[in-house]
Amino acid sequence: MGRFDKYNVDLKGLKAAPLEMEFDLDNAFFGDIDGEEFQKGSVKALVKVKKNRDVFDFSFELSGTVVVPCDRCLDDLEIDVDTENELRVKLGDDYADDGDIVIVPEQDGDINIAWYLYEFIALALPMKRVHAPGKCNHEMTGKLKKHSPEESDGGDTDEQEIDPRWAGLKNIQIEEDN
Repeated sequence: MGRFDKYNVDLKGLKAAPLEMEFDLDNAFFGDIDGEEFQKGSVKALVKVKKNRDVFDFSFELSGTVVVPCDRCLDDLEIDVDTENELRVKLGDDYADDGDIVIVPEQDGDINIAWYLYEFIALALPMKRVHAPGKCNHEMTGKLKKHSPEESDGGDTDEQEIDPRWAGLKNIQIEEDN
């Protein structure tokens, strides 16, 4: 039995009644999936599958926390995750994923949703991942300030040397018609 076999959904054997599955995604899951965004967390996943003719509508409800490195100090930062996502799957000849619908080969007849669970969590994370003000590792923020370029002393940076080709534009007077 493989690491992600419990995330296989048998589409061929799915009856007309909706299917519900619950998963507890923990550090072992995130470590095994070996994603780049994060490797620790505790997320509850509720997955519902409805069969509508030849299309399978997946509904994902994910809630919990994941641990990511802080963008500023690199210490662990716990981020809450609460997201709902949809996925449409259809049986076909060859595997295809065009963004709107995933086509699974009919001879296989099943889909593994482990990577989709990981991706939906990753997409729910904010772009900027930093601790609240004053909560970052003070040693690391000190090093960051030490090695960051100095900011200007408050002078207007717009009035630095102007390309002489454009300097003449400052002297043009525009007359307004009233």
